[in-house]
Amino acid sequence: MTNDSEQSGVTAAGAPKAAPGFISRVRNYFLTGLIVAGPVAVTLWLVWWFVTWVDNLVRPFIPKAYLPETYLPVNIPGLGLIIAFAALTLLGFLAANLVGRKLVDIGEGLLQRMPIVRPIYRTAKQIFQTVFSSSGSSFRRVGLVEFPAPGMWSLVFLTQSPSAGIAARLPATEHVSAFLPCTPNPTTGFFFYVPRRDVIDIDITVEEAMQLLMSAGIIQPGGDQQQKLAALAQTARAAQVVRKPETTTAS
Repeated sequence: MTNDSEQSGVTAAGAPKAAPGFISRVRNYFLTGLIVAGPVAVTLWLVWWFVTWVDNLVRPFIPKAYLPETYLPVNIPGLGLIIAFAALTLLGFLAANLVGRKLVDIGEGLLQRMPIVRPIYRTAKQIFQTVFSSSGSSFRRVGLVEFPAPGMWSLVFLTQSPSAGIAARLPATEHVSAFLPCTPNPTTGFFFYVPRRDVIDIDITVEEAMQLLMSAGIIQPGGDQQQKLAALAQTARAAQVVRKPETTTAS
């Protein structure tokens, strides 16, 4: 009696694993297709939104006689983006010359004399110069700080050191400027000065940190999404191969 039960247990344990059913294979195929099409769809939607947004900003300033839809039966998207790119490039070319520099200085002088507009323009100009400057240090490093409680760590983007006036008011140690973004919207967050010794540098890029924040930890740095896609596809193919011998045997 005992031998029979042991023999049946061995047989049950050594039996081949049941092949996934039809529903499981459909689910694997669906997840594989979703991983392939999802990023493409999101990227195309964001590109389309940006092109449409720029078109809606630029088109009202273009005379109707110069719009393609005046002569064509369809609307051509992207015209406003092309005109905006050409206008900004031309503006940069003119500002790099002596005459253009004089005109820019005159315009800035007018804005600097406006009480309400002056601080807004000055702040916006500093932000744009820092972010788009090739020699700037904005968001060049990623670190970890112990926040919001001991034993809990948060990602921060490190920028420049505090100015001399601010550093003189801080404790006598090296400080760095840190921006702690929120999840899943990294455009909002907290800015503070933190002692340099309390920051742990991590070897990931700003783009990888952004992906980590926006996905709430789902996309980890170094994780290969293509490997996950290949694993799902392999599972679906294996299920199909296992089902074929069963069908042949049954027939």
